[in-house]
Amino acid sequence: MPLPVSLPQQPTTDLYDVINRRRDVRAQFTGEPIPGEALERILGAAHAAPSVGMTQPWDFILVRDQGLRRSFQQHVATERDVFNSTLSDVDAQTFARIKVEGILESTLGIVITYDADRGSPAVLGRHAIADAGLYSTCLAIQNLWLAATAEGLGVGWVSFYREPFLQQLLEIPAGVRPVCWLCVGPVTHLEEVPDLERLGWRSRRPVADAIHLDRYTG
Repeated sequence: MPLPVSLPQQPTTDLYDVINRRRDVRAQFTGEPIPGEALERILGAAHAAPSVGMTQPWDFILVRDQGLRRSFQQHVATERDVFNSTLSDVDAQTFARIKVEGILESTLGIVITYDADRGSPAVLGRHAIADAGLYSTCLAIQNLWLAATAEGLGVGWVSFYREPFLQQLLEIPAGVRPVCWLCVGPVTHLEEVPDLERLGWRSRRPVADAIHLDRYTG
């Protein structure tokens, strides 16, 4: 069993170290408070992401209310069962070992939304690629995730949910899309090997397999 990654006592600024230590956290949250200054820094890092036409189409909903979190966790549990019902017996056995969320164990839920109307109708750079604003929001998510890792915090992206449910739960306006629910907070440790690889769901793809020259081949 690989040893867990030890967390820094102070925020680390080594970019490659942060990238390689980042993990999608599920079971290691302690529930301890997030220092206010650290939360400000990670939200500031997310808000500093590049965006198409400088629209900054994201918003951050900080979810602390336990009732909201319980409702979302119950919805996620239902969707886990839906996914499980589609699996073969072998895959279901592997999936049974995988925890898919830390909604109640984490200190905070951060829902990041995408507003396609922000900056409309003339969004510079989006006329030919409709999803450029959504890509921008994903850059904000990545910034937040790396900043949180640098701060010694864990982040887990919950993806077992239906967008209309979350939109209604958090009273998100029509036309604004909830892109992610992130579980955020202090953790006991970060695993050396990502959960899905460590638990046998899928292995990493070598970077060499993803590199093409001039044209997509293979």
